[in-house]
Amino acid sequence: MSRFRVLLAALVAASFLCGLALAVTPDRPPAPSAAVVDPRQDAIRDLLDRRARAVLTRDEDAFTADLDPDAEPDFRQRQRDLFRNLAAVPLGEWEYRVEGGTDLAAVRLPAADESWAPGVRLAYRLRGVDATPSTQPMAYLFTRRGDRWYLNSDTALEPVGKRTWRGPWDFGPCHVLTGAGGFVLSHPGGEPLAARVLAELGTAVATVTEVWGPAWARQVAVLIPADARELQALVGPGFADGSIAGVAVADRVDARTHTAQGQRVVLNPDRASVLSPLSLRVLLRHEITHVAARGETVDGAPMWLLEGFADYVGYRGSDVPPRKAAPALAALVKTAPPSELPPDGRFRGATMELAYQESWSLNLYLARKLGEPGLVEVYRRIARAGPLTGARLDALVLETTGADVAELVRGWREFLRSAFP
Repeated sequence: MSRFRVLLAALVAASFLCGLALAVTPDRPPAPSAAVVDPRQDAIRDLLDRRARAVLTRDEDAFTADLDPDAEPDFRQRQRDLFRNLAAVPLGEWEYRVEGGTDLAAVRLPAADESWAPGVRLAYRLRGVDATPSTQPMAYLFTRRGDRWYLNSDTALEPVGKRTWRGPWDFGPCHVLTGAGGFVLSHPGGEPLAARVLAELGTAVATVTEVWGPAWARQVAVLIPADARELQALVGPGFADGSIAGVAVADRVDARTHTAQGQRVVLNPDRASVLSPLSLRVLLRHEITHVAARGETVDGAPMWLLEGFADYVGYRGSDVPPRKAAPALAALVKTAPPSELPPDGRFRGATMELAYQESWSLNLYLARKLGEPGLVEVYRRIARAGPLTGARLDALVLETTGADVAELVRGWREFLRSAFP
């Protein structure tokens, strides 16, 4: 995978509304009904509210007071470490939400008067970066001893497929460097790369804004994991294979408001730390372009547009000659120039590097042909449409560029011949 491969994955949340029909005899009004309140739920909410306040007020004793005294020592220590690791993180909000529950029939339960596993989600907001909280699942098991409830485990539900989300603070002390464009979070040992990233962050955000416009957060959280295990936790196993240098991630996208939640840029320190200053600059601008445009991007939109546009912004103003930016493409222009728009399937495996270079050059051609505002309009219109094939793609390309797909490809080929003499 190339160093610019980007994750544009968003979780899709579905809401289910359930109605209750009540049969009523005509001559007798219905008796008022009261919702059945599970006393356990109130107790657990109170417990979690205490823990959330303790995080925000930096009260370690309060945070650990509700840990089960008979819980595994390793769990208790990890909770203390988590609290301490959060000390430098700029939190705007931290709360837990209780919803639903888990069947414990297949779970090995601790010795206690009662065990319960309601659905719990952590809602946290990074100050200055998140407009709304990011929400993540927490697979907690609670135990009752006498009349008091405790938090017993965050791993006991794994046998039934419930896993606790892990944030950077689960992997070590968090160091935070703050600048004009946001902040960089790293762990001990990651400070040199964090300093390099912070030095580029403000100008990267400004460059993306010059192209995309001001209608986005213009503040970015860049995360530098400590190791491959943390990288996998933050971006998912499909992209944590060691070959990536950076990934833009988001929790979910609201198609109605064209906004995204929980956006982060995650760097692979093994790859990003050895990049040249120019390559790191291009990488950050590429990923931050995905952050700015994510709310306007529907999953399945053409990769030649999504990745090519991000690379266009990444290389913008760098004075890198086309042959250096796209060496594989340069080698083919004279003998086998592209004959079609790069299909999504070529953005994987051995053909990926060439697909990225073709897409960058295609977006460069569109910027020369339409101007940057025209290129941005092409992105907004086509990326908002989602998956496009055949006649739909042709019609939208014609509307936005003034040429159908065949004409667009012909014009692009001519541009390549002049750009790669």
